[in-house]
Amino acid sequence: MAKGDPKKPKSKMSAYAFYVQMCREEHKKKNPEVPVNFAEFSKKCSERWKTMSGKEKSKFDEIAKVDKVPPSRFFLFCSELGPKIKSTNPTISIGDVAKKLGEMWNNLNDSEKQPYITKAEKDVADCKSKGKFDGAKDPAIVAWKKEKERKEKREKEKERKERKERKERKGKERKKTKKSRGPEDVLQA
Repeated sequence: MAKGDPKKPKSKMSAYAFYVQMCREEHKKKNPEVPVNFAEFSKKCSERWKTMSGKEKSKFDEIAKVDKVPPSRFFLFCSELGPKIKSTNPTISIGDVAKKLGEMWNNLNDSEKQPYITKAEKDVADCKSKGKFDGAKDPAIVAWKKEKERKEKREKEKERKERKERKERKGKERKKTKKSRGPEDVLQA
């Protein structure tokens, strides 16, 4: 089967991959507004992983032994477009590919994301029907839902502030026009 073939069986995440995922979630909780530098973050995770005891790593080994978790909508997007980016730019680093994919994903509107959302939901339903997956506990889905809620909240707050500012500007303009009109102007009007 060709690389990127949708019929290709998906491999399980490694214990280390689960560890990195957990670290990323912790980082986002502690620093929600700070963007992650992929290269530095990966290096720090690798250094911490190397110093961990076998007992600490066993927690992640247990998670990795569980049946596969279906890929998220973003990972479906990445698996489709990642090879295309790499083939058009053979010298590009993995970190730069990931950065480009993240930018591309963030620039998609909801209708453009829909095929990936639909596929991810189908994969989740398939796993649930086989008793292999509880999507409500999947860290990627939980993080995605929280991020979506935060984004919606920020947008509503921004709209509220803009309405308030417009209202204040109109009020100031009205006051200026009243002050600029002298007694002669009032009598003439």
